[in-house]
Amino acid sequence: MRAAVLQLTGGDDPASNLPVTLSLIRDAVAVGAEFVLTPEVTNCVSASRAQQMAVLQNEAEDQTLAALREVARECGIWLLIGSLALKTDDSDGRFANRSFLITPEGKVAARYDKIHMFDVTISDTESYRESAGYRPGGAAVLAPMPFGALGLTICYDLRFPHLYRQLAQAGAQVLSVPSAFSPVTGAAHWETLLRARAIETGCYVLAPAQTGTHEATQGKPRQTYGHALAVAPWGEVIADAGTDPGFVLADLDMDAVASARQRIPALTHDRVFRGPA
Repeated sequence: MRAAVLQLTGGDDPASNLPVTLSLIRDAVAVGAEFVLTPEVTNCVSASRAQQMAVLQNEAEDQTLAALREVARECGIWLLIGSLALKTDDSDGRFANRSFLITPEGKVAARYDKIHMFDVTISDTESYRESAGYRPGGAAVLAPMPFGALGLTICYDLRFPHLYRQLAQAGAQVLSVPSAFSPVTGAAHWETLLRARAIETGCYVLAPAQTGTHEATQGKPRQTYGHALAVAPWGEVIADAGTDPGFVLADLDMDAVASARQRIPALTHDRVFRGPA
């Protein structure tokens, strides 16, 4: 299975972002991609709640989701929409950060709402309170695909290894980590964490990413780290998109998953223990 891991520099206008995403998907298909993955917040990268409220839609009305379902059907590919920012019917008005797996027939095979919210203060000038605008999900999601099972995660989930271990023990052979990582934490931790999750689980890890400075009509422009990666089950980086928009290709071989797990069968070595006190 040839996978294409996309890298975007999306702005805060979904209508402007969509044609770029569609073009890259078609370009990836033209060079043999059968499974294409887009980054977190594919439809709208924004730090402004007012802008989000003005441009985001509910899932049923979201034009990005409708168009991406159609391009998956048109191209006959599996498509992981890394996530879309979507309105919900929650009384507090918070949005959902939701990943979608789309079949070659254009149907939604799986949905996953990001569990872990990015509420951090990185420096005096950079802080995030994702939970102020987004509600957390509450369920891990494993989706069967023709070549193997996919475990769905999003961005900050990457720092919670127990989620990935449970997905792998439930049958995941590939893990998706679509992201819009901060430049500071990206430079320090991005590759290390992705390689660690691959090594710990014996899975392929596919991490499409947002990159660069994102245009903003309201609020402060966001910046993201880039370096969309594909990591093999033994932990080696097999594709790195650098910092420019585009995509990288990775050929997935499930025999490599079996081999890594046979060499280090750590997923079967859990022990019950007490403590700490």
